[in-house]
Amino acid sequence: MRSVRRIQDYPAGRPLVADDLVEFHASRLLLLVRFCGKKNTLSGLTKLAKLDFFVRYPAFFERAASELGQTPYELPHRVESAMVRHHYGPWDKRYYHVLSVLEGKGLLTVKSAGPRTYHFALTPHGIELADSLATNEAFADLVQIMQQVAKVFRDMSGTALKGLIYRAFDREVAQRRLGETITI
Repeated sequence: MRSVRRIQDYPAGRPLVADDLVEFHASRLLLLVRFCGKKNTLSGLTKLAKLDFFVRYPAFFERAASELGQTPYELPHRVESAMVRHHYGPWDKRYYHVLSVLEGKGLLTVKSAGPRTYHFALTPHGIELADSLATNEAFADLVQIMQQVAKVFRDMSGTALKGLIYRAFDREVAQRRLGETITI
């Protein structure tokens, strides 16, 4: 993954997609904590990953919401950025890198609440940047999806979301090999 600040080092003859840029993922995670968290915080890496899964795969979100008796608004069905099958369901190996970038830039704090529990909180600067991104037309669809995901899943734990994903998407997620890309 590259930063837009280092794009000049990228070979001119190779295609560059947003998925290869750390800022693309960092922006999405800032918005995720802002719109899917409670009071600009989100507790648990599993919860972060599962909410991110539903944001990145709106068709899966609509199916899961239906399973819970919810009917979300019509959403765009494109995959925002691919995820892979991990031990605990959908995952992106870049989370650790991107979260540390956000923390290093003073946009997010990460606090340990035990051996394997983390709390993510936006700093005032992170809130300001997330709000600025949210007003940019380029992020309009993403914010709309996040608002819908938050209405349905904000109060569920990461473990409950993981269980829902394994139950509702057995073929698409649970039966995939570890590291295999999840597709619709």
